[in-house]
Amino acid sequence: SFTMNTYLFLYDLMQFCGHSWIFTNMIIRFMSFGKDSLADTFYSIGLVMRLCQLLSILEILHILIGIDKSRLFPRFLQITERIIVLFVVINSQEEVQGKYIVCVLFFLWNLLDVVRYTYNMLARTGIYYLPLTWLNFSLSILLYPLSVLAKAFAICVSLPYFESFGTYSIKLPFPFAFSIYFPYVLKMYLLVLFIGMCFIIQNLFSERKAHLGTGNIKKKRS
Repeated sequence: SFTMNTYLFLYDLMQFCGHSWIFTNMIIRFMSFGKDSLADTFYSIGLVMRLCQLLSILEILHILIGIDKSRLFPRFLQITERIIVLFVVINSQEEVQGKYIVCVLFFLWNLLDVVRYTYNMLARTGIYYLPLTWLNFSLSILLYPLSVLAKAFAICVSLPYFESFGTYSIKLPFPFAFSIYFPYVLKMYLLVLFIGMCFIIQNLFSERKAHLGTGNIKKKRS
C-alpha cells in the first residue's frame, strides 16, 4: 500500500542519512588526522552507530508483519550479529573501543549499508539502476565474509578483558552451584558466527541470482 511504502521509504531514508553521516565522518577524520583518528572512532561516532543498529531491529518486525518480503532468518542473523558485537562486546569493554578493529568493522558495516539503503529507497519508488543493483547484490557477497572475520577478531581481542573483569560472568550461590563463564559463551558464539556466515552467503548468492538474472534485468530496464 502507499502508506506502508511511504513508511518504508522514510525508514530507509533515516538509515541512509545515519550511515552516510558515519561513513563520511570516518573518511574526513582519517584524511584530517590519519591513523590517530582510528583509535577514537567509537567515541566520535559510536552513539549514532548504536542508534542506527537499534533502529535496524525494526526490519525484523517489517518482515514479520509482511510489509517487507525479505527472508526472516538471514536478516535476523545479520542484525543480531551486529547487536551482539556492538553492544555486548565493544560497548561493554572500554579497552576494546580504542582498537583499530572497531574502525575496520564500522567501515565495512557502513559501506554495505549506504549502498543497501540507497538501493532500497530507489526501489520503493520503482527506480532501478543496473549499476547500483549490481553493486548492492555483489558487494555484500565480497564484504560480508570480511565483516564476519572482523567481528570474530573483535571478539578474540575482547576475551582477555572479559576474563580479567568477569563481565557478564555469573556464579550463583549454594545450593544452585551454577555458573556462566562468559568468555566460554563468546568462544561458542564464534562457531555460531561462522556457521551463520555460510548460510547467509548462500542466501546472498540466491538474492543476487534472483535480482540479476537476465529476465529480471530486462524487466527492470523496461
